[in-house]
Amino acid sequence: MTGKDSGFARSAFPTQRHVPPNPLAQRSKPLPLAMEAEPIRCALKELLPLTFRQVRRTEQERMFNGLIQAHHYLGYTQPVGEHLKYMVWSGDRLLACLAWSSAPRHLGPRDRFIGWSKEQRQRNLRFLAYNPRFLILPWVAVPHLASHILGRMARILPADWQRIYGHDIVFLETFVDPTRYKGTCYRAANWTVLGLTTGRGKNDLTHKANRPIKQILGYPLCRDFRQRLAA
Repeated sequence: MTGKDSGFARSAFPTQRHVPPNPLAQRSKPLPLAMEAEPIRCALKELLPLTFRQVRRTEQERMFNGLIQAHHYLGYTQPVGEHLKYMVWSGDRLLACLAWSSAPRHLGPRDRFIGWSKEQRQRNLRFLAYNPRFLILPWVAVPHLASHILGRMARILPADWQRIYGHDIVFLETFVDPTRYKGTCYRAANWTVLGLTTGRGKNDLTHKANRPIKQILGYPLCRDFRQRLAA
């Protein structure tokens, strides 16, 4: 090959572009907060009323992150997009932590349940909120507490989302690992089992499961959620 030919061959390939680092992927994990407390074993009514505190961008957010890192089997990961974080208290006793975030962009069982088109999903996905973490702290053993918290959250979350992000949410969703849990508290709070994930990530190119298959559960916040999400 002549020098001229080799030069042409080199120019036929585009110069590799620099890909900027993803700040979320490189974000350091919070320090685990392996907090201990006196065991709480009682009837639910003995803890009422409960206080729900939205702690994102407050002094308690670091505590929330550390507790999730220490006590949730998945650890802490930074929620995607719009998100809120709640800590649930009974007086001065901390009971639970919940995170809510923007919903995954495509879930076949969910999308079929809603019945929206691809264009409607792209336009209205922001009206869904996803529950990536729900932690009842390990020293708390109170029957029906988890389902009660989910029921309260369904009433509290829409108003907070509207106040902070300026738009409604009309549908909640979550994943449950069936090898670990049965999703009993979600079912008791009237969430609906929608189906299973494929076990593939959003950027999968192999069409093979490469992560645990999860059960998908959903909870409509209003009766006309299908009409609103197809608007």
